[in-house]
Amino acid sequence: MLTATVRVTRDLDAAEEAVQDAYVQALRTWPRDGVPRRPGAWLTTAARRNALNVLRRARTLDRKLPLLLEPEDAPMPEPGAVPDDRLRLIFTCCHPALAPEARVALTLRLVCGVATADIARAFLVAEATMAARLTRAKKKIAAARIPYRVPHGAELADRVHAVLTVVHLLYSTGHTAHSGRELVRDDLTDRALDLARLLHLLLPAEREAAGLLALLLVHQARRATRTDGRGRLLRLAEQDRSAWDRELIAEADRLLVASLTSGPPGRFTLQAAIAAVHAQAATYEETDWPQILVLYGELLRVWPSPVVALNRAVALAMVDGPAAALAEVESLERDGRLAGYRYLPATKADLLHRLGRDAEAAEAYRAALALSDNAAEQEFLAERLAHLRQEP
Repeated sequence: MLTATVRVTRDLDAAEEAVQDAYVQALRTWPRDGVPRRPGAWLTTAARRNALNVLRRARTLDRKLPLLLEPEDAPMPEPGAVPDDRLRLIFTCCHPALAPEARVALTLRLVCGVATADIARAFLVAEATMAARLTRAKKKIAAARIPYRVPHGAELADRVHAVLTVVHLLYSTGHTAHSGRELVRDDLTDRALDLARLLHLLLPAEREAAGLLALLLVHQARRATRTDGRGRLLRLAEQDRSAWDRELIAEADRLLVASLTSGPPGRFTLQAAIAAVHAQAATYEETDWPQILVLYGELLRVWPSPVVALNRAVALAMVDGPAAALAEVESLERDGRLAGYRYLPATKADLLHRLGRDAEAAEAYRAALALSDNAAEQEFLAERLAHLRQEP
């Protein structure tokens, strides 16, 4: 609905208001007249009409009409039936005129419907700070008259990395929800996977588009085993590998092989390779940790992120022991870039426990608990803390 309405307004704020008004109209009229046969099309048409009324009131309709890509009375497709609309809005939000973080944040908010608070947590900033960034980004799009379209040629290459990053962050936001009762938000992971497939179709020669799709497919393959019947979080070692979706894993493998054999791997292809090594191990004990450590080292080279360094420390613990990994984690603590990142104290707690330093491990688990707003994660951390107290 939002993407179709932006085609009319070329103004993100006006489009959002028109869409919200369409929902209000539906709440008022559907209980009286019944739900229409195609509710998505009804809502989209109502939003477009609301947008046109706004333009008329502002006496700008004559100037805006030439920008319309289809006549007002054209039949509107159901949301999702014309997926390129979503890609147009994603590429608009990922314009190089915007700061890299603003591109990602704006797309998560407008295209994917991620709450501002959750976006702020993903970027490790205050919610008010993120809200201000989103407002500035929307104003810049309007002021710079950034076109609403999928770019071509060199323009496309300039924005591909930002678009892939957006889709990856969207999946990550749903893969482990920042807040709420459920560990996973299927609405976000499904949407991200759909967009990854669309990008691969749009950019068949782009290795990183294939790598991203492979990465998400492997994660999706083990979606059903990440929690037990009552929603309790299960670690990788506890998951039932026989329940993993082997068709998705095989599809990911084909994409990964094609990407790896066509040129130097980028960050998404390397992440997919790491996920694939986990997926190919028949049991947790048979995991090829030395290979994973090598892959993390290469990933850290092409994408020097402190989160990657933290994940590499987990692999290092499996190869060289927890003491070596703890030194890396403590170095990341001193660095400060992961302050507020709940997985840093959680990882430290596990390493301290393996070293027999349970009092320090308990303190680290409490720090991780204080940073988590997800009920499934909180329960898991609380169980780990209780387990420490019960041990002799």
